[in-house]
Amino acid sequence: MAVGKAKVIDQSSMTVEEKLSALFKLQQVDSKIDEISVLRGELPLEVQDLEDEIAGLETRIQNYQDDVKEFEQSVADKRNEIIEAQALIKKYKEQQNNVRNNREYDSLTKEIEYQTLEIELCEKRIREFTQQAQDKSAIIAESKSDLEGRMIDLNSKKSELDRIVKENEKDEQKLSKESELLEEKIEERLLTAYKRIRGNARNGKAVVAVERDACGGCYNKIPPQRQLDICMRKKIIVCEYCGRILVDPAFGEE
Repeated sequence: MAVGKAKVIDQSSMTVEEKLSALFKLQQVDSKIDEISVLRGELPLEVQDLEDEIAGLETRIQNYQDDVKEFEQSVADKRNEIIEAQALIKKYKEQQNNVRNNREYDSLTKEIEYQTLEIELCEKRIREFTQQAQDKSAIIAESKSDLEGRMIDLNSKKSELDRIVKENEKDEQKLSKESELLEEKIEERLLTAYKRIRGNARNGKAVVAVERDACGGCYNKIPPQRQLDICMRKKIIVCEYCGRILVDPAFGEE
């Protein structure tokens, strides 16, 4: 089975009217694509925002969990220090029973007092670390609750977005292909101008018809002579106010 070759379009031989017609048709197709995008609304951005927020919450939870582990390790270290201090106290007390003079006894007493203070300090640190770990754990629990809520919101919005995309997928693909084919008919310079104007236009319309003697984009009045030139379709005319390409209103009836 022979594969048909794409038709080569001689853009240089196109009349101004044909160029305007191609631009007008392209605008109609692109506007329909825009309408589908409007149906999706802010959902894609909302999904992205939720995904970013969820990633941030997950990082926050992980960081707090690491902090809790550090506090727990610090508590364990301090408990080991207490055990070591208690062992030293026991050792020093045993040594006191075998001292030869008061100086040795007093020296051991000071060591016992020092280790006792170390134990008290360790117990204080243990209380502080335990409280900090509990505070962080409370934040983790709250953050996990927030995360769960955000996940529910994300799944809901994703489902809604997927439904809208699925409902319009075939139409959007068809329109996108039609838009590509129409673009092939338009010379590069004119297509670049069209896309630039379209990108700057609030409603995405770069080509508009004259409506009630005014520009169909910005609604500023068009002088009668200029309207006549537009109807003649002999040259490409843009609105002096908004820069949109103006076409004969009869284009919409063809």
